[in-house]
Amino acid sequence: MLRRSASRLLLAMLAAMSVSPAWADGFAGAGSTFAHPLLARWGQVYTALQGEGGSAFGADGGFDYEPVGSMGGIMRVLQRAVDFGATDVPMQPEEVERHGLAQFPIATGGVAVVANLRGTPTGTLRLSAPVLARIYLGEVTRWSDPAITALNPGLRLPEAPIAVVHRSDRSGTSWHFTTYLAAGSPEWQSRIGVETLPRWPVGTGLRGNSAVADRVQATENSIGYVEAGQAAQRGLPVALLENRAGRFVAPTLPTLRAALASTRWDPRRHFAQGATDATGEDAYPITATVFVVAPRQPGTAARGRHLTEFFRMALTERAGDATALGFVPLPEAVAREVSEYWRSSISGAR
Repeated sequence: MLRRSASRLLLAMLAAMSVSPAWADGFAGAGSTFAHPLLARWGQVYTALQGEGGSAFGADGGFDYEPVGSMGGIMRVLQRAVDFGATDVPMQPEEVERHGLAQFPIATGGVAVVANLRGTPTGTLRLSAPVLARIYLGEVTRWSDPAITALNPGLRLPEAPIAVVHRSDRSGTSWHFTTYLAAGSPEWQSRIGVETLPRWPVGTGLRGNSAVADRVQATENSIGYVEAGQAAQRGLPVALLENRAGRFVAPTLPTLRAALASTRWDPRRHFAQGATDATGEDAYPITATVFVVAPRQPGTAARGRHLTEFFRMALTERAGDATALGFVPLPEAVAREVSEYWRSSISGAR
């Protein structure tokens, strides 16, 4: 969950910023770059329905979503500059209440580690949290290092420096990636910790999942971390990561579902608990659930209806879009819980 220190920093940043003017007549969101492909797909459907005149939505100007990162999305919601924010890291329930917000999940994805190694197909390189931590600490600097070769007997690795790529903006993807590193490396936990914007000791920083994917794709012998669906669509080689059971697994729909098997959603906590620690043998070790945060009292009742009708469409008849893009959609029972939550939490919801 979003740490209280991160919440305090967020509010301090907000206080130093001027409030953005209200958005125009369209339906607007901002935030997670991790969820951008999915929200963009849903936005295309929304806009098409409006154009055909068969939509339940009445907002003029269509749909607009700006992928500014999870923390940027939360800030814009607090400024009341957008209809909703999308974040990979849920706000604490008390923060949700304090700022007059509602919060609910929409889908879960995986954070993939991608490596551009010539002659190394996807799903052949094995990496663990301790070794990844040493790479991102700058202690393991070459692909031929014994720490990597020990995990990959028989795999031919280059005698080449590792080009480390990471996020440079406040990112829920970074928060989940560093959670994995901290769980497997006491040194990472003590030196860097779990952060949305870590103080990276080494590497090249870039804004957004797409920029990291672009750099890894263009740079031989590089390594980075991105949303798993984006990695698959670009054909980036994905590493197998060691999970809590000691197995090396890829971020596939079955392994993501296995990681979510023990999740218990609680609308009384604005769903903030997210996924529990994944201990199953088949569970992928880095998952990220995308949450929407929105004002409990939208600017108008109509905006509350637009918000809930949009996400009702997304979570029901368009749930297959999540699967097609490599995300795990909410189970039907959880989608119904979210719908009930809207009625008691968002003004204008139906």
